[in-house]
Amino acid sequence: MNRWLKYFLLFIGAILLIALIYGTYQFRDRHKGYDLNLSLMNEGKGELSAGFAIADISPVGFDTWEDANNDARFNESDGDHYNDLNGNDKFDPIWLAGFQQNRPASGINDPLWARAMVLNDGKIKLGLCVIDMIGFGNDEVLTVRKRILEQTDLDHVIITSTHVHSSPDMMGMWGPDPFTRGVDEGYKNLVFDGIVSSVLEAYNKQKPAYLKFAINESDAAPLVGDTRAPEVYDAAIRLMQVVDKDTHKTLGTILNWGNHPETLWSQNTLVSSDFPHYWREYMEKGIVYNDSVYHEGLGGVSIFLNASLGGLMTTRPSDPLLHPYSKDTLKEATVEKIDAQGMALAKISFETMEKGMDTVYNSSLALRAKTVALPMVNKLFRLASFIGVFDRGFVSWGNVRSEVNAWKLGPATFVHIPGELYPEILNGGVEAPEGADFGIAPVEVPAIKSQMPGKFKFFSGMANDMIGYIVPKSQWDEKPPFTYGRDKAPYGEVNSLGPETAPILHRETLKLLNDLSKTASSLERN
Repeated sequence: MNRWLKYFLLFIGAILLIALIYGTYQFRDRHKGYDLNLSLMNEGKGELSAGFAIADISPVGFDTWEDANNDARFNESDGDHYNDLNGNDKFDPIWLAGFQQNRPASGINDPLWARAMVLNDGKIKLGLCVIDMIGFGNDEVLTVRKRILEQTDLDHVIITSTHVHSSPDMMGMWGPDPFTRGVDEGYKNLVFDGIVSSVLEAYNKQKPAYLKFAINESDAAPLVGDTRAPEVYDAAIRLMQVVDKDTHKTLGTILNWGNHPETLWSQNTLVSSDFPHYWREYMEKGIVYNDSVYHEGLGGVSIFLNASLGGLMTTRPSDPLLHPYSKDTLKEATVEKIDAQGMALAKISFETMEKGMDTVYNSSLALRAKTVALPMVNKLFRLASFIGVFDRGFVSWGNVRSEVNAWKLGPATFVHIPGELYPEILNGGVEAPEGADFGIAPVEVPAIKSQMPGKFKFFSGMANDMIGYIVPKSQWDEKPPFTYGRDKAPYGEVNSLGPETAPILHRETLKLLNDLSKTASSLERN
């Protein structure tokens, strides 16, 4: 008996040792020793040059399928069948991110892009790339950033996502089932190459440039809804137009607006960048409807920069959308609806620009960027990392590496945070509702926007990482009794690293902004 007990204990010990070794490997730091701490400032006037470029990052060579019962889930017992396009007798799909697992792509509605901008004030050189993805982890960002910095003299590269819910899974959690990673490694490398090539092309296309800025606080409000109390909207659109100083032609246009690009919703199986695709098309090529030209296109490269969309800022199938010209009301989650949404957003953009923009001819850059460690308290996230659904390492036990960025250009400040920030943290309005788990006063005060210097305040979520929802700690609500009279826990916390995420990111962002504000004051005195 003692001998069998000894063997059993040895077996258990061996299993635990294997699990420990496996876990140590799975949670290893993918970029050991990496620590970002940038503080750059040009004290001169800044002769600005800029370059823009795009690269197609649409998936290619994947097997499509036929959805027999239109449930957007692949199940051969339902009569679904796949098209074996490569003839290897197995299903090689692209899994779409967002909503449910087991949602393979059946085709492509519109292309996905990496869209890049490079700014150079004569001293500081900054790259920005926005990709049509639901998210892009910090480990992947660092891999790509290192490749770009090795080939250029850029000081920094910011990589952010539009957060579209009809793009291939780049995070891992939307595979065929909860336990299988959904990232296609070949496609991931295609995205890496697209980001690199777009930034390098933008770098090589730099031309002397000047800037135009505009803001519209209200007209886009009907295009978005907030689905979680407290209702704090981030409906304003902010625009930056970069113009060739010699030809006065548009090099690029950036729209900053907060809304989930998921208007196509969960039953869609076509690869798409959702409404940002149509906004970009109309801005570049113009709005033509029923043979009438309503707005001439600007040309150049249009970039959609998503803002604070936690909370949750979205356009649900039940949300009616008014077509800007036909005046038809669109209710279903269709391609026609995202076309109309993109057109409406473009119409507002054109009209805002036509009312007048602030023109800035000389602009100096000031840049701050810092690595932060965030505790991964979410047990499901830890399990996903352990079994390989997530490819994410720890910098110390239980903590993942992420980062915050802030930069100033003339009258504009840009803040970049690595997830889906709740708008009340940005704009103000954090509450401490009865029933919240911690029973504390609001932590994330003052509002981030109130601390941003300059007239034009751009905010970018999903930047340099994708960590999920960033929920105010005083509103954290996983346990009953639930806040605002709910009978169940609200959505958000289940896809968050944990309740300390918002306080840490808020605190670290305000530190950067305080430093930037001092820099701005110093430049104004000089």
